[in-house]
Amino acid sequence: MALIHYNNCPVCGSDAIGVHEIIRDYSVSKETFPVWHCRNCSFLFTQDIPDQDSIGSYYQSADYISHNDTKKGIINTLYHLVRRYTLRLKRKMIVRETNLKSGHLLDIGAGTGAFLNEMKHSGWQVTGLEPDAGARTIARDKYQLQLLEPSTLFRLESGKFDAITMWHVLEHVHALQEYIQTIVQLLKPGGRLIIAVPNHTSRDAEYYKTYWAAWDLPRHLYHFSPASMRTLMQLNGLEIDKIIPMWFDSFYVSMLSETYKQGKPAYLNACWQGLRSNQQALSDAERASSLIYLIRKIN
Repeated sequence: MALIHYNNCPVCGSDAIGVHEIIRDYSVSKETFPVWHCRNCSFLFTQDIPDQDSIGSYYQSADYISHNDTKKGIINTLYHLVRRYTLRLKRKMIVRETNLKSGHLLDIGAGTGAFLNEMKHSGWQVTGLEPDAGARTIARDKYQLQLLEPSTLFRLESGKFDAITMWHVLEHVHALQEYIQTIVQLLKPGGRLIIAVPNHTSRDAEYYKTYWAAWDLPRHLYHFSPASMRTLMQLNGLEIDKIIPMWFDSFYVSMLSETYKQGKPAYLNACWQGLRSNQQALSDAERASSLIYLIRKIN
């Protein structure tokens, strides 16, 4: 297996980097991986990660929901119930932020296509990229969507898209800077980039520490905070206009984290910790478990 070792921060390029924490992959391999910290820009990243050709085996789990739409177990059942509601919220957000009722949308990391299907049926022209062949098959059979392989990103028409979305995807992308630079070229003038990622400065991350499910090593290559996301965007000619909490994520992540910590579900404490995380985010949105960043090009 080929591993990638960073000698410089993947965001700012500084060599002022070092070990932050050693964290276990509780969901698939049970292996441990080092998370490193950049002292210059505060970015956290997984060190010694499997390269793009080797990491596929770490996604091979019957419970990896974005790839197989499983409803097995109470956590995944709840995920699907909440998703019906959040899909509508995402559609309304796209319409509001672009000020368009229809347009061209690119979804990077489309999973099984539920979000693209929502947008397609509301009149948008949609393009989706998804690395997992099984997920692409589900999208084709369930929604009649022909998702493309991720390498297609670099061959798409410049200036085509009114909106580009990455819902819990940027943390999985090996070529971080190359992806962001390409996205800048693909956006129309005035187009919007919408990125959702976990937030390691959240209250639930603080509570669960190494058991926090959103570390999700080694699948999550990067671990964003609002500060490091601002740095990444600014270095690529982009600006964050607004940050919006993802209120349901604190409960989902807390349920998984309790399972990792206790060895079994502890739903009452998970709900309590999710609620406490959201209470913190009510007074400080940047402490939410996951965040949506609404981004535009800097003129």
